[in-house]
Amino acid sequence: MAANYWESTQRRYWQFSKEELAQMREKLEESEQSLVQMFPLPQLRHLSIYFNQQLGRLGKRLGVRQQALATAQVYLKRFYCKVEIRRTNPYLVIATALYLACKMEECPQHIRLVVSEARSLWPATLGAAVDSLTLDISRLGECEFFMISEMHSHLIVHQPYRTLTSLQSDFFLSQDEANLALSIVNDHYMTDLPLLYPPHIIALTAILLAMVLRPNSPNTAAVNMAAATAALSQAQAQAQARAGGSNSSQNNPGTSDKERQQESRTNKVQRYAVFLTESNVDIEGMVDCTQELISFYECHEQYNDKITREQINRFVKARGLDKA
Repeated sequence: MAANYWESTQRRYWQFSKEELAQMREKLEESEQSLVQMFPLPQLRHLSIYFNQQLGRLGKRLGVRQQALATAQVYLKRFYCKVEIRRTNPYLVIATALYLACKMEECPQHIRLVVSEARSLWPATLGAAVDSLTLDISRLGECEFFMISEMHSHLIVHQPYRTLTSLQSDFFLSQDEANLALSIVNDHYMTDLPLLYPPHIIALTAILLAMVLRPNSPNTAAVNMAAATAALSQAQAQAQARAGGSNSSQNNPGTSDKERQQESRTNKVQRYAVFLTESNVDIEGMVDCTQELISFYECHEQYNDKITREQINRFVKARGLDKA
């Protein structure tokens, strides 16, 4: 295993710019134009949400831990950067990604158990037109080799969880803030961010958002996260101003509990801003991550599970991918 992210295959071969990612996907669609025209699919974010839900359902049946689920989600994204989705049975690919991820994360599942749980989980999803999902050990084994080949045997995935765990005590995150940061990290796997930014940038963005967001705010998540973007943009300037002069902070004994809580939160964000500046962290990358998450949460509000499922099942059935 690579000693760290900077020496890993993840950084060298699986971190792209947005332009590179868009070009790869465009080439895939151009190579399968007839399929693309015949079987329109929902936008990528809606597909990612659906895949995440199906992966979570299968993982729950198997008792798989979160890190293995996260690795499986990264495998899906890498695989579908190389293979047009309409050429595959996504249910078989999801089961294979989870099976392979469990191996790599040292919590292996027996192939017979994975096949058994997948067969019992997805016939209902595919609908009455399909009596059973033709998913057997040999097909999953073949798909595993196909997936490994398309990923060039680059199977080690560095996750944001380690950075998140190591820093949450340094910045005195409350339990609610730590849980929110973890939730944001989990959500980012439904975006393109795992293919765009290093895991530590994702973790740092999640920590900042957890500090800024108000869990009980009546505003929508997107509005709250827009405020977080502004806070991040100001962070560097505030830290530089503090470095240039003294910053005294006094406790006003007449302040209310609510005001003291707000002051504590503000001080926490200011300390975090100093850390970001002194660490030479990619602030622009964090801003972009925040914007991507804003866009994702807005998109999530328009997600329709029924329509997404029907469009996926249509090409699976029409092309006989559930039986072939």
